[in-house]
Amino acid sequence: MAKAKFERNKPHVNIGTIGHVDHGKTTLTAAITKYFGEFKAYDQIDGAPEEKARGITISTAHVEYESPTRHYAHVDCPGHADYVKNMITGAAQMDGAILVVNAADGPMPQTREHILLGRQVGIPYMVVYLNKVDQVDDEELLELVEMEVRELLSSYDYPGDDIPIIKGSALAALEGRDPEIGENSIRALIEAVDSYIPTPERAVDQPFLLPIEDVFSISGRGTVVTGRIERGAVNVGDELEIVGIRDTKKTTCTGVEMFRKLLDRGEAGDNVGVLLRGIDRDGVERGQVLVKPKSVTPHTTFEAEAYILTKEEGGRHTPFFANYRPQFYFRTTDVTGTVKLPEGTEMVMPGDNLKFEVELIAPIAMEEKLRFAIRILTKEEGGRHTPFFANYRPQFYFRTTDVTGTVKLPEGTEMVMPGDNLKFEVELIAPIAMEEKLRFAIREGGRTVGAGVVSKIIK
Repeated sequence: MAKAKFERNKPHVNIGTIGHVDHGKTTLTAAITKYFGEFKAYDQIDGAPEEKARGITISTAHVEYESPTRHYAHVDCPGHADYVKNMITGAAQMDGAILVVNAADGPMPQTREHILLGRQVGIPYMVVYLNKVDQVDDEELLELVEMEVRELLSSYDYPGDDIPIIKGSALAALEGRDPEIGENSIRALIEAVDSYIPTPERAVDQPFLLPIEDVFSISGRGTVVTGRIERGAVNVGDELEIVGIRDTKKTTCTGVEMFRKLLDRGEAGDNVGVLLRGIDRDGVERGQVLVKPKSVTPHTTFEAEAYILTKEEGGRHTPFFANYRPQFYFRTTDVTGTVKLPEGTEMVMPGDNLKFEVELIAPIAMEEKLRFAIRILTKEEGGRHTPFFANYRPQFYFRTTDVTGTVKLPEGTEMVMPGDNLKFEVELIAPIAMEEKLRFAIREGGRTVGAGVVSKIIK
């Protein structure tokens, strides 16, 4: 059967359902497909296959549907741990989320945790679906739950008073009964999502960034760097900067090549070779990024939100403690960094997710929301069998390279166990081009032991 061509006739938005276990996330997802997509039954969504994102196994269900004005890609996770891992690894990017709350229970612990994670990893907008309203006879009780949800959202810096809250029953909608709380509520929900969650800026309209994967020289023409354009576009003649690991250098693009053809321009998503003026073969390396001047800066110290893999997921067997030093993998490279645990956290267990500070040994081009993986240092260790402590120095893998960094655990945290997720500070040994929300992996000797996202840049 021929593959259906992806029609790009409507703006595309990535969305997902979040909320406490059994509050109706999957039922709601199925109900939305009934009215706006190709209908998927509950068990088709619930039995989602496992996928790997940054070395972590996650079960996620992807469905597609369309409103009159937009195309949506929607992600739903069966288990709570899958949500935590999904949000931190950015396996499924979300431009907005539908928070599902059971009207009979009100907000529960995972409701709170998902809102907090949404805030940490940068889910910018939320719309609320107050589910199972047919189980609540008292109108005042409904108002109370709504107020509680708004206050909870506000406490995590979401505009609780302005967020649309739609009341209904996902099950009634799925079964095609009680249209008032069934079908009508689903239509009202999608209308709210259409109007409240803005269309994200297209990647091609953002400032140019290409993580450098390879460098080679062409005799008589100069140095070429290759990689996949993460965002923006590059034109022949553009002035560019090479950022991260070493001092920032200025250069000019003198050619763009794709599939051995010369182009005038490369855009987000293209795998290209970019010819650089005045840069010799040794003046640039994998792990650096090619960017629009002044758009991204190199940093070594940042605050991260991370999930620490369990032994079963191929992670550590033991906790780690303050000053744990793994590698942090950003985009294309590993950088060693030191983890600083949050106050009161003494150790991190495999399976935890937490916030901490990292100091890398080299600067990496970073920005908030950059993702990373945490990897382990020595092959001989065969994975950690022990916790890590303050000043642990793993490699942090950003985009394309590993940079060593020191982990500064939060005050009061003495060690981190495999399976923990926590917030800590990292200081890299070399600066990396970074921004908030950049993802990374934490590695030891090429083995991923954790994954995280830059939540705040320190220097």
